[in-house]
Amino acid sequence: MPFSSQPSEPIRQLLAGIRAFRARYYERRPDSMRQLVTEGQHPEVLLIGCSDSRVDPALLTMAEPGELFVVRNVANLVPPYQPDGSYHGTSAAVEYAVRSLQVSEIIVLGHAQCGGIRGLIRLRAGQKSEDDFVSPWVSIAASALDPYVGPEGSEQARADAERLQQTPAIIERAAVRASVENLMTFPFVRERVEAGTLNIHGWWFDLESGEMWAINPATRLFQPVE
Repeated sequence: MPFSSQPSEPIRQLLAGIRAFRARYYERRPDSMRQLVTEGQHPEVLLIGCSDSRVDPALLTMAEPGELFVVRNVANLVPPYQPDGSYHGTSAAVEYAVRSLQVSEIIVLGHAQCGGIRGLIRLRAGQKSEDDFVSPWVSIAASALDPYVGPEGSEQARADAERLQQTPAIIERAAVRASVENLMTFPFVRERVEAGTLNIHGWWFDLESGEMWAINPATRLFQPVE
C-alpha cells in the first residue's frame, strides 16, 4: 500500500496550515465561509497560472476564498480551441469559468525563471527530451519563439537558445502573449470580449524583484505595473 502511518515533516506542516486556515475562516469568520457554501462561488476572475511552487496566485494577490477561479499548469499555457473529444483540462477550466461562472476578467500569469519555458527553448535548439508529457505540452507556445530563435535544430537556433537560457524573460512574456491570443480562438471567449463583458490580461511576475509586468493593450508590450 502506498500509504504511511507516520506523516512526514512536509505533511505535518501542511496539516498545521489546514488547522490555521480552519481557525481563521471557520472559527473567527464563519459567516464568509457559510455564504460560500450556501450561495456557491461567484468569482469575477479566472487566473491561469504556472504550477511552479514559487508563484501561488492566491498568495501573490492576497486573494480571499471565493475571489479567484484558478487553473495552473506547466508554463501557464492556454492551448488553442480544439474540441476533439480528448482530455483538455485547461480548456475545460476556461469553458467552466466563462460559460458557467461568467467571470468578467481572465489573467494569464507568467513568471521569471520558468522551467517549462526553459525546456521549450532547449527543444528548439534540438536537445532531446525523454519526458512523456511536458515537451508536447510546452510546444503549445512554440510560435512564441519564432521572432527570437532560428529554425528548430539549426546552428542559429542553438546559438539563440544558449543566449536566451541566460535571459529567458523575453520568451516567458512572449508565451504569455501567445496564450492570450489562444484564448481568443475560443468562440465563447471571443464573443464576450467583443461584447465588452470579458477582459483578458497578460501578466508576468519577476521573482527576483517582486515586480509585476502587464501587457499594455495599446502597444501590446509588457510594462511594469505601478
